[in-house]
Amino acid sequence: MIARTEVIHTDPNILSGTPVFVGTRVPAQSLFDYLEGGETLDEFLHQFPSVTREQAIAALDLARDSVLAGARPA
Repeated sequence: MIARTEVIHTDPNILSGTPVFVGTRVPAQSLFDYLEGGETLDEFLHQFPSVTREQAIAALDLARDSVLAGARPA
């Protein structure tokens, strides 16, 4: 699995500290916006070729883990 530090980071000198995919200027929010809008992961990757499939999937895994960590057991 890809390390979190290789997926998304913030830097005040890149888009004023907006969380972006490491090595790019692509905001992480763009991935969620694309998926929410009904686009596929492949379409997102086509539009933002500087983001790797591994990074995108890792970002989704991080989001899933964050949601599930906050859920109460049944």
